[in-house]
Amino acid sequence: MSDQVVSAPPTLLTLVPEDIEGYAMAHTTPLPPLLDELINVTHEKMGPLARMLSGQPEGTLLQMLAASLGARRILEIGTFTGFSAQMMAAALPEDGELITCDMDPDAIAIARSFFARGPYGRKIKVREGPALETLKTLEAPFDLIFIDADKPNYIAYYEASLPLLAPNGVIAVDNVVWSGRVLDPRDERDHAIVAFNEHVQRDHRVTNVILTVRDGLMLIRRR
Repeated sequence: MSDQVVSAPPTLLTLVPEDIEGYAMAHTTPLPPLLDELINVTHEKMGPLARMLSGQPEGTLLQMLAASLGARRILEIGTFTGFSAQMMAAALPEDGELITCDMDPDAIAIARSFFARGPYGRKIKVREGPALETLKTLEAPFDLIFIDADKPNYIAYYEASLPLLAPNGVIAVDNVVWSGRVLDPRDERDHAIVAFNEHVQRDHRVTNVILTVRDGLMLIRRR
């Protein structure tokens, strides 16, 4: 959530049966207590918007991706309450850096309070304000870029991020299945996700794959 106020996504589509989802979560590395607390506080303070949390399986996938890339610098577009930033920062080396962008003061306040309490908060720098303006001020390269912000700007975020991506880096983009509404788009956000997916699919500069994790995660890298 970066360049405009973001409403909650539609009810998340369950891509696998609930009992299988529960089994997968039970066999994924548990979250540290601080992040369990952050999830609870997000639900308490943010109400329906709490659905925007990336959650345990996706957060752990992002952490593994950062570790596998040997990431030293990570860029996140859409901080929300800071769950995914803390998950990814855990994979950074001691001198690593994660820059996260948002403009929702309530969400940022929660994120900052938990960054201050967490073991990796010193690696995280919050840039408050419109993300597209922030991106103009950043220097490449970033080894991992995670986009999870307002959907109408997805193409703009992607085009602004690609020049900042390290040669062997990866862009991860959340909500690309959008609760199945990519198959029957109705409102502006639905059509924005469909347009983004088609835009990347036609982009001969990159290779991409959609993973049916949670609400759909697209991974993108340069050819």
